[in-house]
Amino acid sequence: MIRVALPAHLRTLAKVAGEVQLEVAGAATQRSVLDALEALHPTLKGAIRDHATQQRRPFIRFFACGRDLSHESPDAPLPDAVASGQERLVILGALAGG
Repeated sequence: MIRVALPAHLRTLAKVAGEVQLEVAGAATQRSVLDALEALHPTLKGAIRDHATQQRRPFIRFFACGRDLSHESPDAPLPDAVASGQERLVILGALAGG
């Protein structure tokens, strides 16, 4: 079971109150987790990654086990603690401004 924490605006879009728990077939990667998340909550399609390219949106970041995973390959395995459900994959909306 993979645990995913979403920022408030994505929780509202997905109509969930807390973290999302997902079953992922095969290896736990960013791609497989996002595929499962979008299958469970279709309203999130296009909100986290681009519809056409499947690239992470510019102001979305992924964190797990105290590490920024945002620039890792979408097919790289997630840390074992995330794959086992001990730790959450945290999806955050980055802030910008001046």
